[in-house]
Amino acid sequence: MPTYDYQCNSCEHTWEAFESIKAKPTRKCPECGRKTAKRMIGPGAGIIFKGSGFYQTDYRSDSYKKDAAADKKSSEPAKSESKSDSKPSSSSSD
Repeated sequence: MPTYDYQCNSCEHTWEAFESIKAKPTRKCPECGRKTAKRMIGPGAGIIFKGSGFYQTDYRSDSYKKDAAADKKSSEPAKSESKSDSKPSSSSSD
C-alpha cells in the first residue's frame, strides 16, 4: 500500500497517509477538521538497484557475447569427452 501526501487548503497543514490504492482520498484535515484536503502529487519512489553488476549483466557488449559464445563452444567438447571416458570404465567393471 502506498503512502500519500495530503495538504489542507484551509490551514495549509500537510501530512502523510498510508492508504490502499482503491481507497477514496481523505478529505478531512486532522488539524482543523474541514473537508478541504487534497492529495498532493509527489515525485514518486526512486528505483534502487541493489547488487553488483546489474548493468553489466543486462547490457553486455557484442564483443563480450562473442567471447562468451566462443568460451562455451570450447568447453562443450571437453564435457562430452569426459562423459565418453566414464562410460568405458563403467562397462569394464561389469
